[in-house]
Amino acid sequence: MLNTLRKNAVAAALTASPRLPAALLLAVAGTLASGAALADISDTIKPFVATTYSYDDNLMRLPDDVPGFSGPRSDTSRMLQAGFLFNRPIGRQILTGQAKWSKVSFDRFSQFDYDGKDFLADLEWHIANHLEGHAGASYAQTLTPFSDFQTNVRNLRTQRREYLNGAWRFHPSWRVRGGLSRDRYSYDLPSQAFSNWTEDATELGVDYLAPSNSRIGVQLRHLNGKYPNRNALESSVYGSGYRQDEIKANIYWALSGITQLEFLGGWVRHRNNLLSGRDVSGTNGRLSMYWQPLGKVNFTGMVWREFGSVDNSLVTSSLNTGASVSAAWTATAKVRVDALLRQERRDFSAVSGLVLPGDGRDTTRTASLGVTYAPYQKIQLGVRVFQERREGVAIIDSGSYRAKGISFNGSVQF
Repeated sequence: MLNTLRKNAVAAALTASPRLPAALLLAVAGTLASGAALADISDTIKPFVATTYSYDDNLMRLPDDVPGFSGPRSDTSRMLQAGFLFNRPIGRQILTGQAKWSKVSFDRFSQFDYDGKDFLADLEWHIANHLEGHAGASYAQTLTPFSDFQTNVRNLRTQRREYLNGAWRFHPSWRVRGGLSRDRYSYDLPSQAFSNWTEDATELGVDYLAPSNSRIGVQLRHLNGKYPNRNALESSVYGSGYRQDEIKANIYWALSGITQLEFLGGWVRHRNNLLSGRDVSGTNGRLSMYWQPLGKVNFTGMVWREFGSVDNSLVTSSLNTGASVSAAWTATAKVRVDALLRQERRDFSAVSGLVLPGDGRDTTRTASLGVTYAPYQKIQLGVRVFQERREGVAIIDSGSYRAKGISFNGSVQF
């Protein structure tokens, strides 16, 4: 049970105004920085509180030649968050997850203020010695990103996911696996209800497991996407859904103790349920490399070429190619530095006979750098800067923009 100090601190944080300065909330974390205050409440449930103060110089991702909806484009926001993590062994099964609630407020664009929710539960299950898998569900409610939908009206997006997967290791070197999942997106803005989307996925694979911890296998996957709120007229323009079939190689190669490669790639066919002129097919793949040359430095590099769905009256899919590299440096026992560089290009598939302006593609470049300081094991303070730029096609809601910003955050776990 929480002692009096913990109760008062948590109550104060949860009832604080969302416009409370970040420095004051971080002072709460400092108050808790004693051995007694940071002792675990239990081995199962671990509550936490967090706050973030952010500045963004182009909040709604508007093009350079488009003025802000009400003057300046920039804004600052404050987020107050509270929740808990849980981890509970149940015999050989392990139940993990989290629940958190957020209150976000903006200085200038107060119409975007919202309460966020994020829940996740996962059961790692085991039967006998050769059957295992995961079952779980998640729920998240947040503000819809402005990068693909610019508006001065609040538009909350709810994401739901349920999944069940399992693997049977019928031989020391062989296993078969399969899974089912459903993803659902819904928007609270009435004008965006036609974008509500559901995708069901079915997956089946077989893997050879080498003694070196490497593996090689093949994977079959089928996707069935639907837009349940579209009437006959909207479906004839936007499409009512899609089907995608994949056959891919699934490879994990442990080159050494410091270098590993992972590859998932093969052939994919993406078909529109009503508008066959937008069907596409071809090779897809994603290659990841994990490299730890020094004990305190980790690098992750990725390159990919994948089909993606696009919700627009002129295009419904794109071929996405990109690359990213990220690095994490544990500078000291209390300081960690993270950096990311990422670039992705989307080549859009237009309606048959339509020629998109420009080259019919967009390119997004992102860079970020963050530093995290942990004065105590359960307290973290951080700062992050980012820069983002896109060169795109405005007619398909993918216009060009530039944005940069900075955020300060702090969290404490009890």
